[in-house]
Amino acid sequence: MEQHPLKQTVIDAVDQDAALLIDLSHWLHANPEIAWQEYKSAEQICQLLEEQGFAVERDYCGFPTAFKAAKGKGSLNLGVCVEYDALPGLGHACGHNIIAASSVGAGLALGRIADELDATVTLIGTPAEEGGGGKIELLKKNGFDGLHCAMMVHPGPRDVARANPYAVVHHNVKYKGKASHAAAYPDQGQNAADAFTIAQVSIGLLRQQLADHIRVHGVMTVCGEAPNAIPENTEGRWYVRANSMEELDRTVERVHNCFEAGALASGCELKIEEESEPYSDFRTDEDMLRFYIDNAESIGRVFADPADPMTRMSRASTDMGNVSYEIPSIHPYIGIDSGTAVNHQKEFAAHCITSAADQALTDAAKAMAMTCVDVATNDAVRQRLMSR
Repeated sequence: MEQHPLKQTVIDAVDQDAALLIDLSHWLHANPEIAWQEYKSAEQICQLLEEQGFAVERDYCGFPTAFKAAKGKGSLNLGVCVEYDALPGLGHACGHNIIAASSVGAGLALGRIADELDATVTLIGTPAEEGGGGKIELLKKNGFDGLHCAMMVHPGPRDVARANPYAVVHHNVKYKGKASHAAAYPDQGQNAADAFTIAQVSIGLLRQQLADHIRVHGVMTVCGEAPNAIPENTEGRWYVRANSMEELDRTVERVHNCFEAGALASGCELKIEEESEPYSDFRTDEDMLRFYIDNAESIGRVFADPADPMTRMSRASTDMGNVSYEIPSIHPYIGIDSGTAVNHQKEFAAHCITSAADQALTDAAKAMAMTCVDVATNDAVRQRLMSR
C-alpha cells in the first residue's frame, strides 16, 4: 500500500510524545481504579488532553468518570475509545493503562493534522469495561452520536488483528435462606450455601450438553459467616458467554434453570440480576481492518499464527462489540512480549509496564493514527462511512 505523506507525520508525532504517553501508562498502572471508580484516572487523562489543545467535556453523558475530548472541525469524525479501568484485586492485569495511553497517543498525533484531513478527532473516555458495560451506557445516552468510525487497540500476549469476542451476560446471583444453629437446630434452617452448591453441580453437569465454545463461570462472593450457623445469605457473580446474542439467550435460560434447581432443592429464595446489559459479539469493518494490518506491519508488527493458543485473547468479551453494531469499528490486539503470562493474571500486570509494553503502546498509537489517515484520504471508504 502506498504510503500517504501524512502517515510519516503521525509517526513522528507519536515518537515526539512517547515519553508523555509512557508516563501516562505507568501512572495509570501505579494508580489502578476499578469500574465506575476511575476518578483520578479520568482526570489525569482529561488534564493531559486539555494541555494538548483538546476541548474536553467531563462528566460525559452524566457519568462522572466518562469524558469526551475533541480537536478539529472537519466533516469526518474519527473516534478513538479510551479505556482505563482496572480489575478488582489484580490492578491493570488486562493492560487498560496501555489502551488509554495508545488511544491518547493516536488522538494527539491526529489532532496535529485534523485540518489537513478535513476531520474532527474525538476521544471517548469509556469507564467500566470490566463488567460494567460503560460503552453500552454511553450508547444508550447517545454518547457516540456523530462518530463515523471507532477504534481501539487492546494488549495481549500476541498481535492479533481481528476481534472475535464472545457475547456475554454478567449475573449477580443471590440466595436467601434461614439461619439456625448448625448443631442444635439444623432442621430449623434453610441453607443458602447448599443452594449454591446444587446450582454449581447442575451447571457442571450441564456443560456436557453445551457446545465446546460456550463458557459458564463464576465465583461466590458471600458464602456464610460462621461454621456453626446455617448460612442465611449467599451471593455470587456468574458469566455466560456464547458466539452470538441468539445463542447467548438460549444458554442463559438453561443456566438460570440450574440456579432455580438450587432454590427449589434447598427451599431458599433466588434473585438474579444483570450487572450490565449483555455485551454483544463484534462486527469488524473490513476496510478499516485491512488498513490497520498494512500499517501495523509497515512499522514492524508481526501478527501471530491463528493456531497459536496465546492468541485466544481475541475471544475475550468487550462492550466495544456493542459499539461495533452501531458504528464501523475495529478492535485489534497488540502483543507485549509477556511470555507465558496472559491477561487477568498478576504476572501479566507486571508485564504491562515493561519496555516491550511501552513499545507496544507507541506502535498501537501509530497504527491507529495511520489507519485514520487511510480512512480520511481513501475517497471510497470516507464516503461510505460518512453516508451512513
